[in-house]
Amino acid sequence: MTTRRPRPTPPSREQIEAMAPFGRLGLDRITLIASAAHARSAAVILRSAPAWGFDTESKPVFAAGQASDGPHVVQLATLEHAWIFQLHDPDCAAEVAALLAWPEAVKAGFGLGDDRKRIQARLGVEAARVHEIGHDFRRQGYRQQIGVKSAVALLFGQRFAKSKKAATSNWARPDLSESQLLYAANDAWAALRCYHALQPLPT
Repeated sequence: MTTRRPRPTPPSREQIEAMAPFGRLGLDRITLIASAAHARSAAVILRSAPAWGFDTESKPVFAAGQASDGPHVVQLATLEHAWIFQLHDPDCAAEVAALLAWPEAVKAGFGLGDDRKRIQARLGVEAARVHEIGHDFRRQGYRQQIGVKSAVALLFGQRFAKSKKAATSNWARPDLSESQLLYAANDAWAALRCYHALQPLPT
């Protein structure tokens, strides 16, 4: 008789809270981009990396039946730096669209289904080579949806802090706060760290 192996389960909230904090990017490694010229400069550096951490942020919608016009921010990260792209300027948005459609780099993140739909609606492009990290955990037997906090706990044994206040803040404002920059950049950066940790070692 074959014994069925129990499915793995992610750590509980209490277990995660007891872990040491996960390091994060400081403001000195985060760049806010609001113009096409700055977006093109960032693209030069991004295109030298084989994979990027990827996420978006949208101004929250509180009224029933009201549709979001986001994303208002797209964040892309390498292991060394993160860029927060604001989409107010049409030329800057066009540069971001070209980056997302570029097929040479993996765009890795968590729960990207809604992000991809909003990118398509807002920027008119299909993001290329999107890697949903949650699927990696599904293949390992996890039934639950694994997000960045559980993934960091599983892969690094550390606690990834996320500010609910920043998450539900106004991402359409032109002057993003320091807490917004740290939140957005580290979401993308932590996703890339998890992506690399899950990749098989070269033989």
